[in-house]
Amino acid sequence: MASAVMTPAILSALRNHPVLPQHSWYIVAASALTILNRPDEIAKVYSFALEHGSHGAEVKPSHEDKLAISRRIREALIKTSAVGGLPKTINALLSLKQVTPDELIDEPGAPSPTGRMEDIHNVPYSEILERGRTFFDMIYGKIAKRVMGQMDRSGTEDLGLIARLEYGHVLSNTRILSPTETSFVLIAGLIPQDVNPQLKGHLRGALNGGATVEQVRAVREVTQMICHASGMKRLAEDAVGGWGWRSDVANV
Repeated sequence: MASAVMTPAILSALRNHPVLPQHSWYIVAASALTILNRPDEIAKVYSFALEHGSHGAEVKPSHEDKLAISRRIREALIKTSAVGGLPKTINALLSLKQVTPDELIDEPGAPSPTGRMEDIHNVPYSEILERGRTFFDMIYGKIAKRVMGQMDRSGTEDLGLIARLEYGHVLSNTRILSPTETSFVLIAGLIPQDVNPQLKGHLRGALNGGATVEQVRAVREVTQMICHASGMKRLAEDAVGGWGWRSDVANV
């Protein structure tokens, strides 16, 4: 059996972090745990948030509060798939469902809180792509055109196509998570993968979306805390293998 990652001490430290924006600790943790392939630990994060509330003084959350927490953590896992792939998101969501009360599950056919099904069937495709382009431009700022151009010229223009689909249908949908919260989820999903080139863009993207430097650094800090608790470490320069980072994690 794998060792526990989200101990009561870590959960309390995340929930009561003095700099993390309200309501963000559990979506950051869930994203990191998804990429770390610890879907079993997401249940602890979710249960802790339902029991103690998402932030501030510990009060029993109302049904509406619990529903919001449930939808926000599910949306975080959906958006994590954009940087970590669908298999880990599938495992994370199915593991989460096992501990989600029936009344907090959005069943197929019911009105969707994200509206993505409506987007597919009732919104012109050009509008979805334009929404994605606007979001991409916000994230990458003045280098957005160059970044997309690099993907278009990667040897297959389908890489740029995939990015446009992800940004249009998944990431630019802000009905549940704000642009800044979306950036926090992406940062938490990138740090465990040791992909500094992409991480740097999304650290800056969070700032472009309205986060403060202190908030972005806090997301980086708590994500690394979870990674360390999972066994990741800074690898030696000459290390042939191992689980960790081959260079210092990018920062702002």
